[in-house]
Amino acid sequence: QVQLVESGGGLVQPGGSLRLSCAASGLTFYMYTMSWYRQAPGKERELVAVIISPGGSTNYADSVKGRFTISRDNAATSLYLQMNSLKPEDTAVYYCNAKLRGVAPREYWGQGTQVTVSS
Repeated sequence: QVQLVESGGGLVQPGGSLRLSCAASGLTFYMYTMSWYRQAPGKERELVAVIISPGGSTNYADSVKGRFTISRDNAATSLYLQMNSLKPEDTAVYYCNAKLRGVAPREYWGQGTQVTVSS
């Protein structure tokens, strides 16, 4: 049974930082492209950052470039998102996503963790 469990969300003031974690189990983690998505109230879910394995190449939404950093630890089967210089518009539920392409594609989602940026 595949599980993606996010943690690290919370309330932070504008300009502050948070580090989200996603603990994965039940899948061959290193084979999966891992991503963070977010969904703000009344808006569609959007891709925030993605990291590919192997190689570790990354890509970011324009709105978070230079402020957020995605990383992964394949040995620990974990995904991270370091979020700096947070803005109120970063307020959303953040979701961990695992995707495997190929002849037997698979996709899994975590339950989400709330990030609120407010003074």
